[in-house]
Parts: sequence; C-alpha cells; structure tokens
Amino acid sequence: MSYQVLARKWRPRKFAELVGQEHVVRALTNALDTGRMHHAYLFTGTRGVGKTTIARIFAKSLNCERGESADPCGECSVCTAVDAGRFVDLLEIDAASNTGVDDVREVIENAQYAPSRGRFKVYLVDEVHMLSKPAFNALLKTLEEPPPHVKFLLATTDPQKLPVTVLSRCLKFNLKRLLPEQISGQMRHILGAENIEYEEAAIGELAHAADGSLRDGLSLLDQAIAYGGGALKADDVRAMLGSVERGQVLGVLQALADGDGARLLTECERIASYSPDFAGVLDDLAAVLHRIQLIQLVPGYRPDEGDAALTGLAEQLAPEDVQLYYQIATGGRRDLVLAPDARTGFEMALLRMLAFRPADDGAGARPARTSGAAAPAAPPASPRAAAPVPQRAPVAAAPVSAAPVASHRAEPVAAAAAAPVPAPAPAPVARRADGLPDWEAMIEQAGLRGPLGQLAQNAALRERDGNTLVLALQAAHMHLAVEPMVGQMADRISQALGEPIRLRFVSDENGNTQTPAARAASARSAAQSAAEQSIEEDPLVQALKRDFGARVVPGSVKPIEH
Repeated sequence: MSYQVLARKWRPRKFAELVGQEHVVRALTNALDTGRMHHAYLFTGTRGVGKTTIARIFAKSLNCERGESADPCGECSVCTAVDAGRFVDLLEIDAASNTGVDDVREVIENAQYAPSRGRFKVYLVDEVHMLSKPAFNALLKTLEEPPPHVKFLLATTDPQKLPVTVLSRCLKFNLKRLLPEQISGQMRHILGAENIEYEEAAIGELAHAADGSLRDGLSLLDQAIAYGGGALKADDVRAMLGSVERGQVLGVLQALADGDGARLLTECERIASYSPDFAGVLDDLAAVLHRIQLIQLVPGYRPDEGDAALTGLAEQLAPEDVQLYYQIATGGRRDLVLAPDARTGFEMALLRMLAFRPADDGAGARPARTSGAAAPAAPPASPRAAAPVPQRAPVAAAPVSAAPVASHRAEPVAAAAAAPVPAPAPAPVARRADGLPDWEAMIEQAGLRGPLGQLAQNAALRERDGNTLVLALQAAHMHLAVEPMVGQMADRISQALGEPIRLRFVSDENGNTQTPAARAASARSAAQSAAEQSIEEDPLVQALKRDFGARVVPGSVKPIEH
C-alpha cells in the first residue's frame, strides 16, 4: 500500500478535529444548527491554516445523508465521497489555473441545475483572488442572488486583491495563524498515534519552523522522520532545518554581556560549524532578547522552567542594551541580503552589538540589574531632571576599546573591583556677550557628531529659561527634533556644562536664524567664489583663454581646505 503523507492522512474530517480557528467553527456550527446559513462564505488566511479543510467539512455538514448538522456522520456515502474528493455536487475550482471568464461562465450556467445527490450544490473556489476582472464581473450577479440550492465557499490567501463588490456579498472569516503550542500539540498527538519516538526539543523546533501553518509543520514532520530514519531527534531536526539550539544563542549573549570579543567570535565559529540559516539564528536571538526583556520589565512575569539562564542574563544586561541588541538583530536579519555572504552579515550584526555596547559608568563597572519582579534599589536619575548628571559615557562618543572587551587583553577584566574614580570637572564653556554659552563651541565640547551633530548644526541658541535651553530650528529641520535624539543631546550638553539641562526646540518660521550650518554654508560659498575669482585672475589662465580659447569648466574649481 502506498504511503500517505501525514498532512493528508491527518486532515480533519469534522469541526471537532480542527486545531485552532474556534471563532470560525463556532459561527459555522451555530449557522448549521439554527438553519441561518448565508449563500456565500469567504475564508481568508495564510497557507495551511485550514481554509479548504473547513470548506469541505461545511460541504459535508450541508449534504450529510443523516441531515444537516455541524457534526456530519463521516460514514454515509456523501461524507465518504467528499473525503475522497469525488462528491459530484462539490465542485472544487482552482482559480489559479482557471482564471478566465469562460471558466466562470460555465459555473454560472451549471449553477441553475439542481444538485445530483445532495441537498446543495457547493462551489469551492480556491485562491479566488487569482480570477481576472472579467471573471469577477461575470460571477457577481450569481454570487449576489444564487439559486436556493447553491452555496459558494471562497478561499484566498490575499483578500486585498478581491474587489469590494465581491467582499460585500460574502460572510468573511479570517483564519488565524496557529501558535507553536497548537502545532506542537497536534504533532505529539500524531506521533503518539503513529508510534514514533520523539524528543520534545525536536517538536519545538518543528513547530517554530512551521511559521503558523499546520500543513507546513506536518510536511516538515514527515521530512524529519525520514531524515532521522523513523525517529525524531532534536539534533537531526536542527541539522535538517539549519537551526541551532538555544544554548548557542545564550553563549552569544553571554559573550556580549561580558564584553568579550574573542569569545563572541568563538561562538560565531561554533554556530557556523552547523551550517545554519543565519536569518533564523538572528530570529532566535531576537526571541531570546524578548523573553529577557519580559523578565526585566514586567513585574510578576513567570519565566518557563527552561529560562533559568535567561534570568541570569536579565540581571547582567541593562534593559536599554537589550532593546539595542533586539533592534540590531532584527535590522541585521533584514540586511543579510546586502552582505557579501550570510555569515559575514551575521558576524557584523553581532560585532555591531559589541561596538555600540555602552561603556562602563564612572565607577568602572556597569550597574547591576534586577529582574522585573523587583525594581532596582537606586535607579539613576535622568540628567534632564534636577539631579546629578550620570557619568556613564555616551554611546556614540565612546570608542569600542573603552568597553571592557576581553579580546584586547589576555587576562579577565576586573573592573568591578576597581576603586571609584571621581569624574573630572567639565572644562569651562565659552560664553557669548549676553552670557549664554557659545553654541558652536558647545557643539564641539559636547562631542555632538552624526545625527546629533546634524540636529545641533541646524539649530541656534535663542535663550535660557531656568535649566532649559531654547533652540530655534528652521521649519524644514523640525523633523529632526524627536526622541531619543533630543534626550541624548541634552545628556551630552549636561555633561559638558556640569549641570542638568533640558532642551526645547521652537520653529523659526522666518528662516532668519543664523545657525552654525548656515554660517558654514555661507563661508563655503564665499570660499568658492574667492577661489573661482582667483583662478579667473591668474595670468596663466588669462593667457590660455586669450591664445587658445580655453575656458574654466564650471564646478571644477575647489577652494583649498585648511
């Protein structure tokens, strides 16, 4: 007897056998039990979540020989014929291959005839969004006013492509992606019934890889059983999927928490030895960071038994670092296609986490962190509040070597044991005649570079109101004055001035404010004009123009930069 794949063998035959989609089952069950049935139903959702299966069960419920019911017998000739795909009054149409108006016209012409065996003639149109516009137009009239013995069941993975005139004529049910727990539960049931040995970790890997589709999950399960020679082992599944176990990801995070660049590369090498899907590894890393953040920030959150190692990392990592690592992981996954190769892109994402890892605070050690169950004993005050300015070095200004990275030493870092060193007093800032700080000097002293420097260069210091500096910004640049940039700039300026400072940006509607960027542009324009004039007045250039008809190419003259 030929082998039948698990996805077909274990396809649900009744509503009670469906995994998930309780909201759809409840609505259809009530409609069948009360006789309040619509003439057209639209089932939407991603692949493998049960759209066609629900439609077939519904067709059985309508035509079961034992009567209309939400619980068809599954034994009569109608039920067995539907399960076998040979019930004459269930017409399944694949719209992906029958897109033309002629195919729809045939459906319309046959719809007027009474069913041959059942009570209803059921049209199941799969991937209905693939129909052409003329085909939709031909279907509309019959879809709106079909004969009483006709039911339309439409299924699609892309409802946005359906005309609104079709949507308005159907009852729409959106089928949800299945949770990994739902998929793994069904896999355990099937493996138990099939008498196949399995490891729990293997089930978790397959359920995660199924990406919400039970059919995809069962297809992967079939593949994994064949790969493992009839058994399901976690190592075999990881090798087949190109994934790595959680311990490998935790090793990466531990190296980042310790600032150990050498160990980070060792962990990368170990992961690469499994020839994994590096995009999947970054996904796993992001998922672990999410669980760490829950432990840190959600009071009363109870981690799973297998999350003991995450609790330790949650105490080592600062919550803001976890957010940074998460953003780099998700962004790095998106950028993998731009990397020279996937491994290089993966390693650069991890090295980016290490490079942007904030330096230690003024005491020489990063502050200890606690889980979300208990708040930190003494949280650092914001420098924008009336409190001492924290001495933690700013992210962008601190070179990578400033962090305790073990790859730059032979010996372990013992920064936590170092004696507290008082932060040096900030150097005095140059003042204008009105007593306000010289803004250009402030930009230099606060080390405002990159996006922060762009914002600062296009602003001008207008006044000081208490501990708030009021900065004028041209309307075209107001989009730059957003968090967290404003907060980071305030931190830098607070450190430069040695006092807590707030920033408030106001729009310069007239555009008359002289900003450092405007003055720099004016200086560049003046230098360019002077350079061009100098070339034009050069005797050699004048001789070449006079004797040979030479000319100075516009834009080719550049002033000498000092």
